[in-house]
Amino acid sequence: MKGLSQTKSIARTDDLKDRSTDTASIESVVREIQGSFKGSRREGGVTALRHYPAREARVVPFPDFLPERVNEALKSRGVENLYSHQAIAATLAHEGKNVVVVTPTASGKTLCYNLPVLSALVENPDARALYLFPTKALSQDQLVELNRWTEKIGGDLRTFTYDGDTPQDARRAIRAQANLVITNPDMLHTGILPHHTRWERLFENLRYVVIDELHYYRGVFGSHLANVIRRLKRIAEFYGSHPQFICTSATIANPAELATRIVEQDVTLVDENGAPAAEKFFVLYNPPVVNPQLGIRRSYLNETRRLAKVFMMRGLETIVFANSRLATEILVTYLKEDFARRPVGPEVVRGYRGGYLPLERREIERDLREGRLLGVVATNALELGIDIGSLDVAVMAGYPGTIASTWQRAGRAGRRDGSSAALLVASSAPLDQFIVQNPDYFFDHSPEHGYVNPDNLQILLNHLKCAAFELPLKEDEKFCGLDLKLLCKHLEDLGFLHKTSEGWHWISESYPADAISLRSVSSDNFVIVDNTGEPRIVGEVDFTSALTTVHEKAIYLQDGQQYHVERLGYEERKAFVRQCDSEYYTDAISYTKIKILENFDSAPAGPAFRNHGEVQVNTQVVGFKKIKFHTMQNVGSGELMLPEQEMHTTAFWLTLPQALLDAMPYSRDDRMNGVQGLAHALQAIGTLLMMCDARDLGVAVGENLAMAEDVETSPSAQGRPAVYTKIFEPNIYLYDKYPGGIGFSEPLFRLSASLLENTRRMILNCPCESGCPSCVGPVGEVGEKGKEVALAILGGILEASS
Repeated sequence: MKGLSQTKSIARTDDLKDRSTDTASIESVVREIQGSFKGSRREGGVTALRHYPAREARVVPFPDFLPERVNEALKSRGVENLYSHQAIAATLAHEGKNVVVVTPTASGKTLCYNLPVLSALVENPDARALYLFPTKALSQDQLVELNRWTEKIGGDLRTFTYDGDTPQDARRAIRAQANLVITNPDMLHTGILPHHTRWERLFENLRYVVIDELHYYRGVFGSHLANVIRRLKRIAEFYGSHPQFICTSATIANPAELATRIVEQDVTLVDENGAPAAEKFFVLYNPPVVNPQLGIRRSYLNETRRLAKVFMMRGLETIVFANSRLATEILVTYLKEDFARRPVGPEVVRGYRGGYLPLERREIERDLREGRLLGVVATNALELGIDIGSLDVAVMAGYPGTIASTWQRAGRAGRRDGSSAALLVASSAPLDQFIVQNPDYFFDHSPEHGYVNPDNLQILLNHLKCAAFELPLKEDEKFCGLDLKLLCKHLEDLGFLHKTSEGWHWISESYPADAISLRSVSSDNFVIVDNTGEPRIVGEVDFTSALTTVHEKAIYLQDGQQYHVERLGYEERKAFVRQCDSEYYTDAISYTKIKILENFDSAPAGPAFRNHGEVQVNTQVVGFKKIKFHTMQNVGSGELMLPEQEMHTTAFWLTLPQALLDAMPYSRDDRMNGVQGLAHALQAIGTLLMMCDARDLGVAVGENLAMAEDVETSPSAQGRPAVYTKIFEPNIYLYDKYPGGIGFSEPLFRLSASLLENTRRMILNCPCESGCPSCVGPVGEVGEKGKEVALAILGGILEASS
């Protein structure tokens, strides 16, 4: 970076905590980056810079319904009036409405629910409230904030967290005394609802249920939560209460619809933001092209490292977000290397992600709050509102997958006052390239929808088991949108339920909630055991991730330390590792095949056909690649033969008739490559429209054999579509990567015109000649004409459709 050598040395970390942010310094660094790295949207560099000036607040007086004690508490904490959205939301809740509040990060959403809840508790000491946060760390953060309010309000308001870390001897007192219980959906699911007889006072007097970070509950997690809320309402009704719901969300296109699907009641939307905003600079950065023919760009991880270092060298506290555990650990390694040669040493940089032990995460949070760190590299574990103090800069290594998540991450810098900056460094992934080459789409739109499917059969059956364990299921209950009698009869046949005149009773000796994870397909986690010296547990991974990250011969990374995986023990659910010093990391290679089980709907798409239905997906990890640090070269590979994973799920698929492809002036191999490249691009735009992670939406290409035979496939790198090998009338599948489907296939079917048009737009805007990772995949995988053929297929479909 030009001028970097003349930059003054950063302060010792002990001095950083007293430094106030210099507004001019952030702007000057941003302008320097813009000047030094400016380029065209296609070629790279800074593709967009948006300056958001500070904005004044829109304030209103306190609502009349607030008790005097609450008014005085507000004033004692320096609050003389409310932002407009706070007053509107609190008043609606006081009037008995269910509310969902949608405003940006750090806009004071907590008062939207704290005011009506605390007012109700002041007026009626017997009233109870339940707060749900998606993580334990966020719950602990909110406990501190609520205790500040209850101390000011006075009286006998008792607020407690209740989660897996709550000591056993404290739990009885919390059940008996708490006016307000703070927990997470997992603990509600396993630790409260199944033991509702111990929570009689809570459920008899439950006035409010607060669901914070509603946008977080989409897909699998949201579908589980909707069923947990069904169980909660059922138990509350049994005890005679009918709670109201107050939800808060980041900006998405359908917050009221999502809230309604989760709580299954009418919800009023509040989306007028009256909060002030500090000055912010937002930069979209595309790594420069180093090979125009192949469309190869500089490594986005190396560029993230370089840009983050520019800010950190100026003493600006920086958070770097990565989209995977692997990318997090690579960046931690890089930045520690950079600062190892500086006076402050490598200790000023830490990693933060799931898999770290709880005490280590709390230590990192504390060091951030107290200004002992210059930088932290994190996954989405720090995306939500955990208090980590006031940071100056947020750098994102790759597009997070949703516009909502991007703004959440950007909001972690400058949350309190002063100027801040946010930078999005695009990877070569098609979705990243679409965003940085179409900045207006990112800055000016909120096209994302949150989808849930509470009636997913596998999820629903699991929660019916829990519901029956909690209270007998009656024949006339309206628990779900499916045939309850038929489902209960199925569970009776399996030996879980017994039918009496009162309904279906739980008779199994098992405890159903313990066997159900709200966040993943399997509740089984693998622990990571370091055998370098005395065996010790250093982390954990979920079952699905274990197959791709801690298989034998893998290099596992944590907080900059490298481990070689010596053995993956399936029976004991342990991965045994040993510390090492490797020049490479590993990336899994998987194999996929698909069989159509049922076609729910089909319609023409020009000469092609769009479909959605039920499919069977079989996947297997068959090998791994060795990728060299820094250069990203493939320096070797290895073979594996891990157990095959089978699931039934739902999918959208596009059928390309043989006549459409035969009419094109290309060889069969070129047409096959074009279809493979088109699948690669369709997955990227599909994740954008569905507001989901690429890991939630699988992609494969197979022969159109309807329900007759399996689709033949061949091994492919993780995340790449599998390739068909039979006759040439292909299906391109986009499938839900969760058993039973989570609700993506029908919207993709409905939005297929937008899916195809935006895919063509992305490919056309890519500067490569023949294909690259940013559009249809690299030339080495799709051939010299892969891009041309993919565009020809899209043209044939869209021009005929119009």
